[in-house]
Amino acid sequence: MSDTFFIEGGKPLSGILTPQGNKNEALPLLCCALLNTQEVLLRNVPRIEDIERMLTLIRGLGAHIEEISPHDLKITVPEIQTTDLDPELTSAIRGSVTLLAPLLARKGEVFLPRPGGDKIGRRRIDTHLDALAALGAKVEVFHHGYRLTTSGFKGTNILLDEASVTGTENAIMAAAIAEGITVLENAASEPHVQGLCNFLQKQGVKIEGVGSNVLTIHGLGSVEKLTSVDHTIQPDYLEIISFVSAAVVTGGELTVQGVIPNHLRMIRHVFSRLGIEWNYTNENNEYANLIVPADQSMQVKTDVHGEIIKIDDAPWPAFPADLISIALVTATQCKGTVLMHEKLFESRLFFTDKLIGMGARLVLCDPHRVVVIGPSKLFGARMSSPDIRAGMALVIAALCAEGQSEIQNVIQIDRGYEKIDERLRSLGAKIERK
Repeated sequence: MSDTFFIEGGKPLSGILTPQGNKNEALPLLCCALLNTQEVLLRNVPRIEDIERMLTLIRGLGAHIEEISPHDLKITVPEIQTTDLDPELTSAIRGSVTLLAPLLARKGEVFLPRPGGDKIGRRRIDTHLDALAALGAKVEVFHHGYRLTTSGFKGTNILLDEASVTGTENAIMAAAIAEGITVLENAASEPHVQGLCNFLQKQGVKIEGVGSNVLTIHGLGSVEKLTSVDHTIQPDYLEIISFVSAAVVTGGELTVQGVIPNHLRMIRHVFSRLGIEWNYTNENNEYANLIVPADQSMQVKTDVHGEIIKIDDAPWPAFPADLISIALVTATQCKGTVLMHEKLFESRLFFTDKLIGMGARLVLCDPHRVVVIGPSKLFGARMSSPDIRAGMALVIAALCAEGQSEIQNVIQIDRGYEKIDERLRSLGAKIERK
């Protein structure tokens, strides 16, 4: 049975925080480590539930994992012992889909049970299958999963039908060891996709266009040509903004050490529309400290002519879909009206009924749009976490609510946030896990 959080609201969150490594970079890198027969050293690995599940998965495939320190792992995979994937584990983490390319590259075949993850709507796998098929894989689709085989990947020109992050990552990994050059168009360009490209570049793969939506990948032709690598995972900008939101809605003052300002440009712009500002030390450097002052206006800045502002999500470098839930709960504490438009997933906004139960003034227009009228005084309530980001949004709501809240099924939050209750307590939150 999953743990439960008990949160007493109204305590300002203040202090100094160091962010965890980027979950969405760490998961594909653990899969990509299976490509290499040499030593792979991954640093700043977040020890969250999804990572622990992925480590169990790749150990079962033949990976030797040595813990150098709690967040630094040495991985060697001299041989893939099996391509049989545990259906229970693959159904628990969406990131399991990025095992396709490495296992095909090493063994020439794989059966992937249908991957799981957050229940936020339909999450199609067609982009992955089409890209791998274009590179030379034969794909068979069954009700319970997918069988892929290949005699070797061949470079080609691919136009992805959507800028899928994990679809792009599978295509990049397959192209990295393909014969010839692959041009990948309409590629996702999120920081974690760039992290995967940088990881492969350190292993000897030439990739042009990193950070853009057109990648040119010069395949090595075989996994044996990959070199050993030492790579540090970037800070998790989704976690950083989650803590920024928690500090702002509770009236606290927060310093987050070692952020990458370039990852936060659009997010900073959107939050400024909510009357929320932050500053950096050494802003022009790659890494900086982020300073959240306590005296926020939290006054929504309308569009010209006083029109209601809209916050919507789209592929990078637009506002990330994974932060819509966090921005929504933040907006409940800001003065003004905001239209939140979640374009990508038709079930992500359904957690808003829990915020309404706490006293938030919201109108769920349809599965993709909700109007937020703030500020709303929130009151403690008993709730259950439906997914990672909605779960964290409920924690933020509970932190600024009057009275005690009880949040069940917190394993969903643990999937994306390392020791979140301990870290919140270190900033002054009154939160217990039972």
